[in-house]
Amino acid sequence: MRLPNARPGSSHPPSVDEVAFRELYRKSDYEVQTPDGWTLVVTRYQPVPQGFPQPLFGEPLLLVHGFSQNRHAWTSGEFVKNLLFFGADIHILELRGHGKSSLELQRSRAEAAGVPPPKDLDYGWDIDSHFLHDVPAGIAAVKAATGRSRLFYVGHSMGGILGYGHAGLHDDFEGMVTIGAPADLGRGFPLLRALAVTGPLFGPVVDFAFGAVNAERRVVHGLRRLAGQAFSAARLPVTEHLADPGPPPDEVQFTYVPMDSWLKTLERLIARAEVHPLYDALARRVNWLSNPSRASGADLRWLLREGGEREPRKVIEQFARWIRGRELKCYRTGYDFKQGFGNIAVPMAIIFGDMDPLASVDSTRSVYRAAKSEYLLWRPVKGNSHIELTMGHDIRQICYDIKNLVEYAVTHRHKPPVLPRRS
Repeated sequence: MRLPNARPGSSHPPSVDEVAFRELYRKSDYEVQTPDGWTLVVTRYQPVPQGFPQPLFGEPLLLVHGFSQNRHAWTSGEFVKNLLFFGADIHILELRGHGKSSLELQRSRAEAAGVPPPKDLDYGWDIDSHFLHDVPAGIAAVKAATGRSRLFYVGHSMGGILGYGHAGLHDDFEGMVTIGAPADLGRGFPLLRALAVTGPLFGPVVDFAFGAVNAERRVVHGLRRLAGQAFSAARLPVTEHLADPGPPPDEVQFTYVPMDSWLKTLERLIARAEVHPLYDALARRVNWLSNPSRASGADLRWLLREGGEREPRKVIEQFARWIRGRELKCYRTGYDFKQGFGNIAVPMAIIFGDMDPLASVDSTRSVYRAAKSEYLLWRPVKGNSHIELTMGHDIRQICYDIKNLVEYAVTHRHKPPVLPRRS
């Protein structure tokens, strides 16, 4: 006997591996305007009704990536496919300067509208910009697109930290899932703390080095101009290079860290090294950001090649300040994320890799203990580090965690809270 929701000719519903990805969605993009003038892009995967159960059908999930990433953090593996299999309505927000929310898009939109581009366009934003402008604008846009007053939030790494901060202040979420998102940056990770301590010195050292380069360029340009003038006055033959040295050279400044270039270089090195018999043994030992045994090599290389973005100096400096001060703060407003942990009452899942030094038992414990959520999952994923949590072999169990949380929230959507009895 065929089940009512099974596909024709089948006695049972299919598994996610038996369904083609493209059968599960309609894809589109829409733009989001932030209060400070940025145009962000949301990529939407809208579920298509299937002939099998889709327990999350139409439930809006906002996915927010982490540091130096873009939408490909979610699409390099089958994370999106697994959630679409359940019928979730997926909205992937790319933060300013990342992916489709690019600097080029801001310039073209500003030119078309006859207005100046955003003031912080030249890598002048920080984490506060994401927290105060990008995430709230993305949430508002998903609400408008779906007609819902609340949504489910899924954040990876920095995206999860932004979720902690937002959930402590606002009532926009029906539930929240953080993946590899520490609440105490650097706790249990001495190397990261040591790097953060050098933060106040690193910037000035780089500024000094760039200043020396700029001074040398100005001197060389000036000498060429003077030499050209002297040769002309003496009526000596002058090369084109000396006759017209051109405008003064542009100054180089330390405004961003070229994570995109570094990750692409790493991808090329991995591609060459994978053929060496010692690569696998070495990779299994140096796995504090990625465990190659838990992710496809092709998927990891594709993510490194396509999923990396430049990060502003100010973002790096804010992370370092957070680590040194053992804090999570929006410095523009003074809001302390950690003080807001106790305001989080929505269903929440805190998921991290048991091999991840960035987000571990130690660095996620405080939000787990402080949150008031009745449904609260705090779970390590065995054998995982940081990167493969959204694209590795174990994403299916993570997506089931998300499914269970959403189902719980939907089931309890119209139920009043259980109040303690008075004696």
